[in-house]
Amino acid sequence: MREIELRVKRMRHMRRIILVAVSIVCMAASLGLSSCSKSKKPVADRAPMIGFSLDSLVVERWRRDVDSFTKAAHDLGADVALRVANQDANTQIAQVRELLNQGIDVLVIIPNDAERLSDVCREAKRKGVPVLSYDRLVHNADVDLYISFDNEKVGSLQAQAVTEAVPGGNYVIVNGAITDNNAFMINKGFHAVLDPFIADGRIRLLEEIWPSDWMSDEVRTRFEALLKPGQKIDVVLCGNDMLAETIISVLSENRMVGKTKVTGQDAELSACQRIAEGSQFATIYKPIDALALKAAGFAVMMAHGEKIRYDTKIDDGRYKVPYIALEPILVTAKTLDSTVIKDGFHTREDIYRNVKH
Repeated sequence: MREIELRVKRMRHMRRIILVAVSIVCMAASLGLSSCSKSKKPVADRAPMIGFSLDSLVVERWRRDVDSFTKAAHDLGADVALRVANQDANTQIAQVRELLNQGIDVLVIIPNDAERLSDVCREAKRKGVPVLSYDRLVHNADVDLYISFDNEKVGSLQAQAVTEAVPGGNYVIVNGAITDNNAFMINKGFHAVLDPFIADGRIRLLEEIWPSDWMSDEVRTRFEALLKPGQKIDVVLCGNDMLAETIISVLSENRMVGKTKVTGQDAELSACQRIAEGSQFATIYKPIDALALKAAGFAVMMAHGEKIRYDTKIDDGRYKVPYIALEPILVTAKTLDSTVIKDGFHTREDIYRNVKH
């Protein structure tokens, strides 16, 4: 019975968000909205084709994004052509060109490399295909729209949580992939909170690790090198939950779990389980349905030549591009119930599987 109630809750939640996306599309024709760049002739007599170019499915959340986006696009009368590059920039470039040759009406892209995908995104725009940069910003490409969560706030929320719990001590930052613009935005959020503590000597920043990719083995190697005899580490701020898992694994091998507060982002099920168990201090929950369904609505609007309303712009290195930022949410042991469980993102049974609660 509990599972049926959760399914009904999720279905109602999805319907509400889809209705919002539909209303956005319908309102665009009557409102004087700010314009994105010009595109090819709008779709009129057929279902628009959205090309969705995805870096990889390695991170747990991306499958949720794809499923929610695709369902919403179909509900809005569009088709989706998905390509997954398996963490390879050259593969992604080739796949984007393949999608363009197939005649897609809109390109939605989650770039593997913020720099190397610039040229192919500009190619799309030269062909009159509008580009929506999804969750990760492509550099120097002048995309038509960037929609993501507020990544600086992702970093600042983590940093605020740990500085309240541990206002002084030895800290380590494990950033996301150096090729991902989000990693730099999150890092900026870390430092906005930490720097005053570092400046007055309360926090000692032992190391900042910048891996080449989100799955890099160098994170483990470099973190292990810090664990010298007698070295105390009070806090490790991580770019995402996969990196946090790596750090916690090393801490476990060195009998330091529970002595070091570790944070991440994405609210992966395994991370929420670690929070319930006490080995991870916090994560950042980003309601993926809201991002995916809004992005689908905007993509359909672009295909129809509609204009997009946005509140701000972001610098892509060369251009100021329209930017829609959604609010991330801090998750700790105290807020599991009121965040990811309440929203049906994960079930109570799954999160507390290994914990008496």
